[in-house]
Amino acid sequence: MVTRRRWSELSARSRRLIIAGAVFEGVLKIAALADIKHRPADQIRGSKSGWATAVVLVNSVGGVPLAYFLFGRLMPPSPSHGRTG
Repeated sequence: MVTRRRWSELSARSRRLIIAGAVFEGVLKIAALADIKHRPADQIRGSKSGWATAVVLVNSVGGVPLAYFLFGRLMPPSPSHGRTG
């Protein structure tokens, strides 16, 4: 059986790790939502609203925002600057 502990019963190290994880996830979520808002829809795989909903609602320890940054964005083609290969 799992025993629940109160915040006050956790070690200082455990508290710091929980806070760091929450801050990490919060920063990733804010960055992903800002990118979704400002990126044109044609540069996102899937729907903007679908990604935004997943980023906000899924408690993923940063997994959904990272998935968005790695797989959800289409990068615009880089300019060739007139060079030929």
